[in-house]
Amino acid sequence: VEEQLEIWRLKPQWVSSQAQAAGVINRYEHPSRLGADRWAAIVGARHRVLAHVRASGQEPRPAVVVMVGTAVTVDAIDAQGRFLGGLILPGFGLMLKALELGTAGLKVPSGEVRDFPRNTSDALMSGGAEAIAGAVERMVARMARQFGSQPHLLMSGGAAPKLAPSIEQPLEVVEHLIFEGLLQLALAPEQ
Repeated sequence: VEEQLEIWRLKPQWVSSQAQAAGVINRYEHPSRLGADRWAAIVGARHRVLAHVRASGQEPRPAVVVMVGTAVTVDAIDAQGRFLGGLILPGFGLMLKALELGTAGLKVPSGEVRDFPRNTSDALMSGGAEAIAGAVERMVARMARQFGSQPHLLMSGGAAPKLAPSIEQPLEVVEHLIFEGLLQLALAPEQ
């Protein structure tokens, strides 16, 4: 990437997670070890929630940020913008690949998420969706108990459209949450 950018006389700016940036406080045990993609998504989610607050005049709420890709992350932010921590679990592809590798004769064709799957393909896809949805809904419930208000639930990533219908909570699917966070980090004054 750097070689290509040199051709265009551009100098890259690499993003890494910080202890604090763009109005978000990173409470990860070792802030610099939080993945840059998660950090950018968390910052993007925080600014999106603040935009809702400005538009509605309501008080800030906590948020749960779900990124659905190769891996799934389910991250928690309190109403003051503190990243509290989160979960990492396998995405659809990794779950299905693990079943294929660990089960004799099971091949993973693409299926659909169904309430009552009646074939193996649909059962595999539905099982993955339910596993991820369960982790998301448990985090939402945990945040609601902890803070006394329903958190804002944001979801992004390549498999978000496939997972969103399985979530039984109000949610907002955001197509480019990481890019929204990158923009906020670029606009933020240096810490």
